[in-house]
Amino acid sequence: MTIDHDPRMTFETSGDDLDDAQRMYEAAYEGSGFSTHTTDRMFQYRFRVVGDETMSFRSSRFDASVRGEVELRDEYAVMWLADGGGRVDIGRDEVSFGPGIPMMFPTGRPFEFELADVRQSLVQFERTYLEGMAAEMHGVQPGPLVFDHAATPAPDALRSWNRQVQEAASVVLAKAAVSPLVLAETSRTTAMALLRTFRHRLLAPDVALPQGATGRVREAVEYMHAFAHTPVTTTDVAEHVGLSVRGLQQAFQRQVGIAPNSMLRGIRLDRIREELRHGTPRELTVASVAVKWGFAHLGRFSAAYATRFGEYPRDTLQG
Repeated sequence: MTIDHDPRMTFETSGDDLDDAQRMYEAAYEGSGFSTHTTDRMFQYRFRVVGDETMSFRSSRFDASVRGEVELRDEYAVMWLADGGGRVDIGRDEVSFGPGIPMMFPTGRPFEFELADVRQSLVQFERTYLEGMAAEMHGVQPGPLVFDHAATPAPDALRSWNRQVQEAASVVLAKAAVSPLVLAETSRTTAMALLRTFRHRLLAPDVALPQGATGRVREAVEYMHAFAHTPVTTTDVAEHVGLSVRGLQQAFQRQVGIAPNSMLRGIRLDRIREELRHGTPRELTVASVAVKWGFAHLGRFSAAYATRFGEYPRDTLQG
């Protein structure tokens, strides 16, 4: 069969100039503040991308150390190493990584990383494509995905993922032409395998926003909903929307009449209520759910919960 159109695109670059490599990687990952240093290896780099607008395979060799900040705004990516190591999400939910175990990059916010002397492979999905696959899998409307980059996949899931990556690579990286239909089916099966392997949450697209919230306040509330399950603070929220903490506080008071830290606490209380309503006393305790969502003082938590919902958390759990 003759293939009229091969939808794959390829980009490849390599060299031995460290400054050129730094500029290239900053542009490729929309990064900032990159700093690079040579190691005891003779410096070389190679970067290759093969794929279409939905999924691509990337490989990278970088014989030096690099540190910087990136934010994956329009994609989701899983990474694994054949050599070298490093850290990701430095200063926050920090994870060290080395050869063997794949890891999702943090999503929805900037993160700082460092790595050295790596042979790195990635599978990247366009953001709306993977969100559409997740919506189909979970039977809901599409929305942002939040991956737990610190979670290690279960052994069975990891074996299935590795098999799927090998099968997908034989298609995406094939020297012969690939039909659009074959590539589309490969993207689909690989996306579903990723979603089965890596722990994630799909956020509802219709997040309730307070009346009057616009611009950066709206963006801040959406960010709070997306990352309420993490140790995110008002300072983090302010940085995300490009305001000072005082500027964020003033904007919240002006538009919605509530402090941002009160908004974040309310969102977490709502999440606790959702868990308690869908759980049973045999499955969980009020204390465990409260601590999970950042409420260490159970007396103050119970009082705040009762004020917000008109009943104590134990009553919700037993209801």
